[in-house]
This record gives sequence, C-alpha cells and structure tokens, in this order.
Amino acid sequence: MNTLHSSAFFMRQALAASRLALPHCLPNPPVGCVLVDHDTIVARGYTQPPGHFHAEAHALSQLATARGLEAFVTLEPCSFHGRTPSCAQALIDNGIRRVNVAMIDPHPLNQGRGIDMMRRAGIDVRVGVEQAMVARFISQHLDIDPRYQSLKCCQEFS
Repeated sequence: MNTLHSSAFFMRQALAASRLALPHCLPNPPVGCVLVDHDTIVARGYTQPPGHFHAEAHALSQLATARGLEAFVTLEPCSFHGRTPSCAQALIDNGIRRVNVAMIDPHPLNQGRGIDMMRRAGIDVRVGVEQAMVARFISQHLDIDPRYQSLKCCQEFS
C-alpha cells in the first residue's frame, strides 16, 4: 500500500472511531486512535467518558503488546496527567514506533508538548495527516478557531 494513501486511510479510520465517542466523552474532545501493524489495523480506540480511557489508552488496552506498532490519532496525545495518565507517555511506554497526528491539541497544558515528549523518546511523529478533514469534525468540540490549527500544522512542516 502506498504510504501517503495508507496514512490517509488509517487517519480516516481514526476519525470514524472518534465519532463513536460522542456524546459520552463530553466535555472531553472526541478523539479516535487506530494502531496499525504492517498495514493492518490491530486495535481501535476512542475517548471514553470523563475519568476513563482516552482514545490511545483505549486502543492500547486491547493488545498484549504494542511494541513496534504505528498509531494514527486525530488529536495530539496529551502530555499531562489529569483525571487519566498522559497518553503520550503511554505510547512511549508501550514501544510505539511512529505516531501520526492530525491536529495539535490547543489545550493550554498540551499545545505541542505531547509531540515533543514522543520525539524526545525517539518516536517518529508526523503532524498534519488529514488535518483539514479532522478539523472539520473535532474543532466544534474545542474552544478554538479552526484556522489556528491550520497555522500550527503548517508550522510543523516548515
């Protein structure tokens, strides 16, 4: 499968998973995650009700091991411990080799910190995969202007 084409396909699958989070995830944003092994989805997750798994942890909970897998996540994994542990740290601890993120999280405690954490840990992180499509859905659940995310995403590529 062509890498560019497969990245779009897998992010669309993560977006489909994120739609399953509503309305129970609110006030948290509806995030979706798929874990991929050699072009095959091996786990899907989405944001659970507050205080329960975020999308990444939900997907990871379905596997005995995630070492060497690739993750596709609609919103940057959280870098901080709130009601739940850091999703960026969970991806690091589970040995994920690459993380594809559609949008940077505008939450004041995140805003690129999750991406920085994962990169410092040696994970290959790509930002902006299917960003416009994901932004059309998720931005309505964030307190931001979608144009802000486009600017942040473009900064990642420069």
